[in-house]
Amino acid sequence: MFYTYILYSESIDKFYIGHTSNLEERIARHNRGGEKFTSKGQPWKLSYSEKFETKILANSRERQIKKWKSRVMIEKLIDNSAE
Repeated sequence: MFYTYILYSESIDKFYIGHTSNLEERIARHNRGGEKFTSKGQPWKLSYSEKFETKILANSRERQIKKWKSRVMIEKLIDNSAE
């Protein structure tokens, strides 16, 4: 399984969008400061995730969300997943 995920940092009020095959380990790496962008803004909290059968599909969904370039659309996606 592969995942597209959205993390949120309260301290810098930013979202981070990515994809991975190991969601828990990937979040842990972000929170250890092992990634350039997410080394600032810890702790990162999982706000949203989707599961996919292939890496290609997860990567495609990540790119689709990033192309929105809209915080409002990302927040709507997160809000709609909570319903």
